[in-house]
Amino acid sequence: MLVQLETQAIQNGMAVILVAGWETVELAFACLRGPHTQLLCDPDRTELAAALVAAGEHRPVVGHVHEIDREGARLQQLSEEVGRLARTLDALTERTRMATPSFDLGPRISDRPSDYIGMPALHPIGAPLQPVEKAAPAITAAQVRDLLRARRIRADFLPGDLFADPAWDMMLDLLAARLDHERVSVSSLCIAAAVPPTTALRWIRTLTDKGLVERQADPHDGRRVFIALAQEAADALIRWFGASRRLLSA
Repeated sequence: MLVQLETQAIQNGMAVILVAGWETVELAFACLRGPHTQLLCDPDRTELAAALVAAGEHRPVVGHVHEIDREGARLQQLSEEVGRLARTLDALTERTRMATPSFDLGPRISDRPSDYIGMPALHPIGAPLQPVEKAAPAITAAQVRDLLRARRIRADFLPGDLFADPAWDMMLDLLAARLDHERVSVSSLCIAAAVPPTTALRWIRTLTDKGLVERQADPHDGRRVFIALAQEAADALIRWFGASRRLLSA
């Protein structure tokens, strides 16, 4: 039914908003094909409002690839700004006039009991990752995950919403999984992003559209897909890791 709906939407130039729960987000993500379909996971009112605004702002873009990229980035920024504004207004209406309004980003998926502790071990896939350059220092999955954990504990000392960087966190998590030859599910990658699940799903779409990550079909379950780093992105991350280590050791 979703495939038929998206096909009709594409033919008529319409945007689609798909709302899924945490238990069905894997299936919903695997079914997505439309370039303008927004997938929301357990959204609150502000996320729904932001999605509606972004859908209303959608216009077919005719032109070069960089023009399409700018339009997508503008819509994503608009959606996030509307979400933050709606949360602020909601906080103001629920508090007394003299109370201090809350500008919190709202509940994050990492606040659930299954907070990020590293990717679980899954069946290995593919051949062992070959070093990009002979001179490049060896990098282990444990080192990458240590960096992710260090970023997590930063929120214990400084306001966490000031340093949200879900795209970077997800790419580091995918690099660690690649080094361990593990598969990464959509839900696991959302946990690694440490942001609301709907925001994480938007970033997965953005990284996919830019060719930094790839969808991989689950050979044992057609209702699920895995997310993996593209080869060029993996090579670039390994070179960055080596360069940053040389700077720190200098």
